[in-house]
Amino acid sequence: MARAPGLSVRLKLTLSYASFLVLAGVLLLAAVWVFLLRGRSTAFRFPALADFGRVFDPSNFGPVVFVPAAIIVIGFLLVFGLVGGWILAGRMLAPLTRISNAARKAQGGSLSFRIEMEGRKDEFRELADAFDAMLAQLEIRDAEQQRFAANASHELRTPLAITQTLLDVALNDPDREDSQLDQRLRMVNTRAIELTEALLLLSRVDQRTFDRHQVDLALIADEAIETLLPLAEKHGVAIETDLNPTPCHGSHTLLLQLATNLLHNAIVHNLCDDGRIHIGTATDCVTAQLTFENTGIELDPSVISTLIEPFQRGTERVGGDHVGAGLGLAIANRIAQAHDGDLSLRPHADGGLCSTVRLPATARSSS
Repeated sequence: MARAPGLSVRLKLTLSYASFLVLAGVLLLAAVWVFLLRGRSTAFRFPALADFGRVFDPSNFGPVVFVPAAIIVIGFLLVFGLVGGWILAGRMLAPLTRISNAARKAQGGSLSFRIEMEGRKDEFRELADAFDAMLAQLEIRDAEQQRFAANASHELRTPLAITQTLLDVALNDPDREDSQLDQRLRMVNTRAIELTEALLLLSRVDQRTFDRHQVDLALIADEAIETLLPLAEKHGVAIETDLNPTPCHGSHTLLLQLATNLLHNAIVHNLCDDGRIHIGTATDCVTAQLTFENTGIELDPSVISTLIEPFQRGTERVGGDHVGAGLGLAIANRIAQAHDGDLSLRPHADGGLCSTVRLPATARSSS
């Protein structure tokens, strides 16, 4: 939820400390004026500038220098309260800063980090210990879920591969009559294999068990185009490119899978005739960007936000030969997040989708 910016807790505490300190000083000086100097002075008047110098003259004392001295003391208390309050508030809120940093790391997917706050038990340390315990439980549950997905995928691969082999043998048998049932069984089994491979890839990405190397998004996009160009030609989709060198750090295999998924999605969700896809890469000092823009039917903005969820489909495919498993954009999104980036989707006003991947950029090597 978006919130309007406000004062920091440290500044609020500083102002509170300084206000209470000045208020205590004013009350103390007022008590001195009322009870010690009562009857020895005329009515209160604000001193002139020259009166402040008399405060530091040892020969001047009593009510004549009380007011300028009181103003100097209050000014000192204000400065001392602001400086001391800022330092004191910073020391008091230091544990809260560590907890906030740990929460940000957990939000980014790092559940192995622990605060492990030292010192005696107080409210902040109880909060830090509770947060560490919560992270430990989340890490255990997350690891169990990933192991289950990985194990289930591995267990499913073998029987599905055997079934696929048996179907292929049956289809290639010259003495056996052709049957539509065989074709449908083969398509269903192929889809199950694709789903299993997709789940296995999702598990691998979530665990971030991959090596990072210097890669170029432009070369990766070009490789994805070369792979899926026959599919694009089959569906009558033209591909336009504007690929500039875009270096970043990551897994070549996973980033190629990301680009392939986004390009495949742009092809199969395009127009039936005269469809177009524009692929571009760009970089600055901070971000490496890969963009896929495709024509297509007009999309409901409420549907766009759900497309990166597993097993979600926004439109029907232009052909039934690549139905997919509904995991293409979900996998692409997970890969981008695993590389400390993000995948954003937005609809075009005249139909189609724009998919943009943003990853941390790396400096170009000089030749």
